[in-house]
Amino acid sequence: MKFQVDRDVFAEAVSWTAKSLPARPSVPVLAGARLTVGEGSLTISGFDYEISTEINLDISGESSGSTLVSGKLLAEIVKALPNKPVDFQSEGSHAELTCGSARFTLPTMPLEDYPNLPAMPGTIGTVDATVFANAVAQTAIAAGKDETLPTMTGVQVEMTGSGLALLATDRYRMAIRDIEWSPTESDTNVTVLVPAKALSDAARSLGALAGPITIHVPEESNGPVGMIGFAAGGRRTTSRVLDGQLPKLRSLVQPSYPTKLRVRTSELIEVVRRVALVTDRNSQVRLQFGEDGLIIEAGGAEDAKASEAMDCLYEGEPGRMAFNPGYLIEGLQALSSPTTVFSIKDTAKPIALSGEAQSDDDETDYSGYLYMLQPLRWDI
Repeated sequence: MKFQVDRDVFAEAVSWTAKSLPARPSVPVLAGARLTVGEGSLTISGFDYEISTEINLDISGESSGSTLVSGKLLAEIVKALPNKPVDFQSEGSHAELTCGSARFTLPTMPLEDYPNLPAMPGTIGTVDATVFANAVAQTAIAAGKDETLPTMTGVQVEMTGSGLALLATDRYRMAIRDIEWSPTESDTNVTVLVPAKALSDAARSLGALAGPITIHVPEESNGPVGMIGFAAGGRRTTSRVLDGQLPKLRSLVQPSYPTKLRVRTSELIEVVRRVALVTDRNSQVRLQFGEDGLIIEAGGAEDAKASEAMDCLYEGEPGRMAFNPGYLIEGLQALSSPTTVFSIKDTAKPIALSGEAQSDDDETDYSGYLYMLQPLRWDI
């Protein structure tokens, strides 16, 4: 096989494929990127039995065929090439890559040992790429990292005829994001639990492309949904899904909250970062609000201490609450709103954080995202 391709286009495509390849593959061929040429196009693909990626490029001077080479090595080489057309040819146990006066010879891997990529399932709907990428970023932060609790490491994607919802929790916090989408059927009702990292990688890479993202899942008649696929701009990726579903997270959201605290989001992030400098990773920051405003403190009786005050508005009774500073900052950043509203029913139970416009001139809708955080026991 052989082909010629634009260096920048080739570099971007190989890099995108290589990012999903395992650092420590169970078998050597899974570290490979498969290059297939046919009918004026090049297909680059990768697969590790959990995540598959595939991208198509226009090429010239082609001769059909397939080869398998180290994906990460190829990505590093192409990225370092001069800005000239790339000529690639493969025959037998070696592939040769030429760009200007630069020439590289790479060993190939046995194609017969490479697994077949899963076929892309049927389309279930489309969603705006930027909206979806932002929604995934807002929810994935709340997914767990503990692999002994695999269900908690996923983001639950709920697709219905009325909307698309993303939910995640690690038991200490949770995030819910509702967005609009265009289902292929008005009676769509599919729920899948996708590994947070796989979903984040797919949403981030496809979200940077123009146009909508197409979502694919197998038909229910074929049995349980075992995978989910996403496609946009000539790129396709699939991921396995996790068994089970998350708890009924929406049941934790109260119909009303007697106490609400409003603060300027960017200012609170800066203050929490400053006072948290005196704490270690597992310590807390304490927020106390009342007629004197909001006071943020950190530290203990015999340790270094820090405190800072800022303006706030509140409805209901004065109160106090303590949080993990990292979890609090991540939630505030995810809100991306001028004002953060803390909705409080009981400072010993999960507290809801939501975004709010700072003035009537801001027409942004912040109502689709909710971040809930479990307070820590007040410790002085």
